[in-house]
Amino acid sequence: MLGRLLAFLLGLLLSATLTAALDLSSEWIAAIEKQHGIQAGERARAWQSMMESAQDLSEDDKLRVVNDFFNQLRFLDDVALWGVSDYWTTPFEFLVKNGGDCEDFAIAKYFTLIHVGVPEERLRLTYVKALDYDQAHMVLTYFATPRATPLVLDNLNPHILPATERADLQPVYSFNGTGLWLAKSAGSGKRVGGAERLDLWRDLQSRMPSMAPDAPGR
Repeated sequence: MLGRLLAFLLGLLLSATLTAALDLSSEWIAAIEKQHGIQAGERARAWQSMMESAQDLSEDDKLRVVNDFFNQLRFLDDVALWGVSDYWTTPFEFLVKNGGDCEDFAIAKYFTLIHVGVPEERLRLTYVKALDYDQAHMVLTYFATPRATPLVLDNLNPHILPATERADLQPVYSFNGTGLWLAKSAGSGKRVGGAERLDLWRDLQSRMPSMAPDAPGR
Protein backbone atom coordinates (compact mmCIF):
# COMPACT_ATOMS: atom_id res chain seq x y z
CA MET A 1 0.00 0.00 0.00
CA LEU A 2 2.80 2.42 0.92
CA GLY A 3 4.63 1.60 -2.30
CA ARG A 4 1.54 2.37 -4.37
CA LEU A 5 1.04 5.66 -2.53
CA LEU A 6 4.65 6.71 -3.11
CA ALA A 7 4.39 5.80 -6.79
CA PHE A 8 1.17 7.84 -7.07
CA LEU A 9 2.73 10.88 -5.41
CA LEU A 10 5.84 10.60 -7.58
CA GLY A 11 3.63 10.47 -10.67
CA LEU A 12 1.80 13.62 -9.58
CA LEU A 13 5.08 15.43 -8.96
CA LEU A 14 6.53 14.40 -12.32
CA SER A 15 3.37 15.42 -14.20
CA ALA A 16 3.35 18.80 -12.49
CA THR A 17 7.01 19.34 -13.35
CA LEU A 18 6.61 18.39 -17.00
CA THR A 19 3.46 20.40 -17.63
CA ALA A 20 4.84 23.42 -15.77
CA ALA A 21 7.63 23.37 -18.34
CA LEU A 22 5.03 24.39 -20.93
CA ASP A 23 4.81 27.89 -19.44
CA LEU A 24 6.72 29.83 -22.08
CA SER A 25 8.46 33.00 -21.01
CA SER A 26 8.91 35.89 -23.44
CA GLU A 27 12.66 35.40 -23.07
CA TRP A 28 12.39 31.75 -24.11
CA ILE A 29 10.27 32.63 -27.14
CA ALA A 30 12.72 35.38 -28.11
CA ALA A 31 15.58 32.88 -27.87
CA ILE A 32 13.70 30.43 -30.09
CA GLU A 33 13.06 33.20 -32.61
CA LYS A 34 16.72 34.19 -32.63
CA GLN A 35 17.95 30.61 -33.03
CA HIS A 36 15.28 29.18 -35.33
CA GLY A 37 13.66 32.13 -37.07
CA ILE A 38 10.62 34.37 -36.87
CA GLN A 39 8.14 31.68 -37.92
CA ALA A 40 9.28 29.34 -35.13
CA GLY A 41 8.74 32.17 -32.65
CA GLU A 42 5.29 32.84 -34.08
CA ARG A 43 4.34 29.18 -33.66
CA ALA A 44 5.51 29.27 -30.03
CA ARG A 45 3.45 32.41 -29.37
CA ALA A 46 0.40 30.86 -31.02
CA TRP A 47 0.82 27.76 -28.83
CA GLN A 48 1.07 29.86 -25.68
CA SER A 49 -1.99 31.90 -26.69
CA MET A 50 -3.97 28.75 -27.46
CA MET A 51 -3.12 27.23 -24.06
CA GLU A 52 -4.14 30.40 -22.25
CA SER A 53 -7.47 30.66 -24.08
CA ALA A 54 -8.23 26.94 -23.62
CA GLN A 55 -8.00 27.00 -19.82
CA ASP A 56 -11.68 27.86 -19.30
CA LEU A 57 -13.15 25.72 -22.08
CA SER A 58 -15.10 22.50 -21.56
CA GLU A 59 -13.08 19.31 -21.91
CA ASP A 60 -14.69 18.55 -25.27
CA ASP A 61 -13.69 21.97 -26.55
CA LYS A 62 -10.17 21.57 -25.16
CA LEU A 63 -9.82 18.35 -27.12
CA ARG A 64 -11.02 20.02 -30.30
CA VAL A 65 -8.86 23.14 -29.98
CA VAL A 66 -5.66 21.26 -29.14
CA ASN A 67 -6.26 18.62 -31.81
CA ASP A 68 -6.88 21.25 -34.49
CA PHE A 69 -3.85 23.32 -33.44
CA PHE A 70 -1.29 20.53 -33.76
CA ASN A 71 -2.84 18.97 -36.85
CA GLN A 72 -1.76 22.10 -38.72
CA LEU A 73 1.86 20.97 -38.47
CA ARG A 74 3.55 18.82 -41.11
CA PHE A 75 4.13 15.08 -41.02
CA LEU A 76 7.90 14.53 -41.23
CA ASP A 77 9.81 11.26 -40.95
CA ASP A 78 12.31 10.86 -38.08
CA VAL A 79 15.12 9.77 -40.39
CA ALA A 80 14.70 12.82 -42.61
CA LEU A 81 14.22 15.20 -39.68
CA TRP A 82 16.57 13.87 -36.98
CA GLY A 83 18.78 11.32 -38.72
CA VAL A 84 17.62 8.46 -36.47
CA SER A 85 14.99 5.78 -37.01
CA ASP A 86 12.84 6.64 -33.98
CA TYR A 87 12.94 9.78 -31.85
CA TRP A 88 10.10 11.13 -29.70
CA THR A 89 10.19 14.92 -29.66
CA THR A 90 9.15 17.27 -26.91
CA PRO A 91 6.35 19.67 -27.90
CA PHE A 92 8.99 22.41 -28.16
CA GLU A 93 11.07 20.47 -30.68
CA PHE A 94 7.90 19.61 -32.61
CA LEU A 95 6.94 23.28 -32.92
CA VAL A 96 10.43 24.50 -33.75
CA LYS A 97 10.72 21.98 -36.58
CA ASN A 98 7.12 22.66 -37.68
CA GLY A 99 6.46 18.95 -37.88
CA GLY A 100 7.19 15.41 -36.83
CA ASP A 101 5.80 11.90 -37.08
CA CYS A 102 2.70 10.37 -35.48
CA GLU A 103 4.27 9.99 -32.03
CA ASP A 104 5.16 13.67 -31.98
CA PHE A 105 1.60 14.75 -32.81
CA ALA A 106 0.18 12.54 -30.05
CA ILE A 107 2.78 13.55 -27.45
CA ALA A 108 2.32 17.28 -28.07
CA LYS A 109 -1.45 16.94 -27.68
CA TYR A 110 -1.03 14.85 -24.52
CA PHE A 111 1.19 17.32 -22.63
CA THR A 112 -0.76 20.35 -23.86
CA LEU A 113 -4.11 18.92 -22.76
CA ILE A 114 -2.73 18.13 -19.31
CA HIS A 115 -1.40 21.69 -19.13
CA VAL A 116 -4.83 23.17 -19.90
CA GLY A 117 -6.52 21.09 -17.22
CA VAL A 118 -7.51 17.70 -18.63
CA PRO A 119 -6.70 15.05 -15.98
CA GLU A 120 -3.80 12.83 -17.03
CA GLU A 121 -5.70 9.66 -16.11
CA ARG A 122 -8.18 10.43 -18.91
CA LEU A 123 -5.45 10.53 -21.56
CA ARG A 124 -3.38 7.74 -23.08
CA LEU A 125 -0.80 7.59 -25.81
CA THR A 126 -2.01 4.61 -27.81
CA TYR A 127 -0.10 2.48 -30.27
CA VAL A 128 -2.29 1.05 -33.01
CA LYS A 129 -1.90 -0.61 -36.36
CA ALA A 130 -3.15 1.70 -39.11
CA LEU A 131 -4.82 -0.92 -41.28
CA ASP A 132 -5.15 1.27 -44.38
CA TYR A 133 -1.39 1.81 -44.35
CA ASP A 134 -0.38 -1.56 -42.83
CA GLN A 135 1.97 0.12 -40.38
CA ALA A 136 2.38 1.04 -36.72
CA HIS A 137 0.85 4.35 -35.71
CA MET A 138 0.32 6.37 -32.52
CA VAL A 139 -2.77 8.35 -31.54
CA LEU A 140 -3.96 10.06 -28.38
CA THR A 141 -7.05 8.61 -26.72
CA TYR A 142 -9.35 10.31 -24.21
CA PHE A 143 -11.50 8.43 -21.68
CA ALA A 144 -14.33 10.55 -20.23
CA THR A 145 -14.73 7.81 -17.60
CA PRO A 146 -12.56 4.74 -16.91
CA ARG A 147 -14.97 2.41 -18.72
CA ALA A 148 -15.98 4.78 -21.51
CA THR A 149 -15.25 4.14 -25.16
CA PRO A 150 -12.29 6.44 -25.80
CA LEU A 151 -12.23 9.29 -28.27
CA VAL A 152 -9.36 9.23 -30.76
CA LEU A 153 -7.24 12.29 -31.56
CA ASP A 154 -5.27 11.52 -34.70
CA ASN A 155 -3.13 13.31 -37.27
CA LEU A 156 -4.35 11.02 -40.08
CA ASN A 157 -8.02 11.82 -39.51
CA PRO A 158 -8.77 15.37 -38.32
CA HIS A 159 -12.13 14.39 -36.80
CA ILE A 160 -12.29 13.33 -33.14
CA LEU A 161 -14.25 10.08 -33.20
CA PRO A 162 -15.04 7.25 -30.77
CA ALA A 163 -12.69 4.30 -31.12
CA THR A 164 -15.65 2.18 -32.20
CA GLU A 165 -15.91 4.37 -35.31
CA ARG A 166 -12.24 3.96 -36.21
CA ALA A 167 -12.32 0.53 -37.83
CA ASP A 168 -9.12 1.51 -39.63
CA LEU A 169 -7.18 1.35 -36.34
CA GLN A 170 -6.30 -1.84 -34.46
CA PRO A 171 -5.19 -1.06 -30.87
CA VAL A 172 -2.02 -2.68 -29.53
CA TYR A 173 -1.12 -1.00 -26.24
CA SER A 174 -1.47 2.35 -24.49
CA PHE A 175 0.30 4.27 -21.75
CA ASN A 176 0.54 7.54 -19.88
CA GLY A 177 2.60 8.87 -17.00
CA THR A 178 0.90 6.47 -14.59
CA GLY A 179 0.73 3.12 -16.36
CA LEU A 180 0.95 0.79 -19.34
CA TRP A 181 -2.01 -1.19 -20.71
CA LEU A 182 -2.37 -3.96 -23.27
CA ALA A 183 -5.20 -3.22 -25.65
CA LYS A 184 -8.56 -4.90 -25.26
CA SER A 185 -10.77 -4.14 -28.24
CA ALA A 186 -11.72 -0.44 -28.15
CA GLY A 187 -11.81 -0.26 -24.35
CA SER A 188 -9.34 0.56 -21.64
CA GLY A 189 -7.38 -2.71 -21.75
CA LYS A 190 -5.43 -4.59 -19.08
CA ARG A 191 -2.83 -2.77 -17.00
CA VAL A 192 0.54 -4.54 -17.19
CA GLY A 193 2.85 -2.14 -15.35
CA GLY A 194 4.38 1.30 -15.51
CA ALA A 195 5.25 3.35 -18.57
CA GLU A 196 8.86 3.51 -17.36
CA ARG A 197 9.30 0.20 -19.19
CA LEU A 198 9.34 2.22 -22.43
CA ASP A 199 12.84 3.54 -23.12
CA LEU A 200 11.73 6.27 -25.52
CA TRP A 201 9.20 7.53 -22.96
CA ARG A 202 11.88 7.75 -20.27
CA ASP A 203 14.17 9.61 -22.66
CA LEU A 204 11.40 12.06 -23.57
CA GLN A 205 10.60 12.76 -19.91
CA SER A 206 14.27 13.45 -19.18
CA ARG A 207 14.31 16.13 -21.88
CA MET A 208 10.98 17.80 -21.17
CA PRO A 209 11.95 20.19 -18.32
CA SER A 210 14.95 21.53 -20.24
CA MET A 211 12.78 22.65 -23.18
CA ALA A 212 15.85 22.23 -25.40
CA PRO A 213 14.80 22.12 -29.09
CA ASP A 214 17.92 20.36 -30.30
CA ALA A 215 18.39 17.17 -32.28
CA PRO A 216 19.64 14.03 -30.50
CA GLY A 217 23.38 14.05 -30.12
CA ARG A 218 23.71 17.70 -31.19
